[in-house]
Amino acid sequence: MFFEILHTEQFWILVAFIIFIGVIFNPVRKILAKNLDEKIQEIKNSINEAEKLRNESQLTLIEIKKRQNEVKKEIELIQKDIKEKISIIELNAHSKLKEQIKKRNIIALMKIDQMTRDANNEVREHLTQSAIATVIDILDKKLDSKEKQNLINQSIDEIDIVIKH
Repeated sequence: MFFEILHTEQFWILVAFIIFIGVIFNPVRKILAKNLDEKIQEIKNSINEAEKLRNESQLTLIEIKKRQNEVKKEIELIQKDIKEKISIIELNAHSKLKEQIKKRNIIALMKIDQMTRDANNEVREHLTQSAIATVIDILDKKLDSKEKQNLINQSIDEIDIVIKH
């Protein structure tokens, strides 16, 4: 029976087919294995590259967050400094304003005092001129020429006495 099978065409076709498959299978398997290994390596490289990029991104994110915190602190310091400077400027402006108001009040009081003195002097001058004019008018009306001459002589004598002392 075994020998009978050896003499049949089908057996030899089967043997040839198995040899053919064996001969073709080994190079095809090597080619497939090589292609699969290359694809696996390519995927590993992609994964490694992606992990490297992820790590770099995380480091960059950490640096950005750190810088953001530093910037926030700088902004807070700047705001604090600005508030202090504004406070100082406001105090200076307020004190300067008070000082200017005080000076202007003093100047206004001085002007009022000067205007009062000027007004008093004008009133005195007017009263004096009015009194003199009235006295002259009265003297002109009531004194005759002889009495006028006596009054002039009496005034000259009084001036001489004042000058000699």
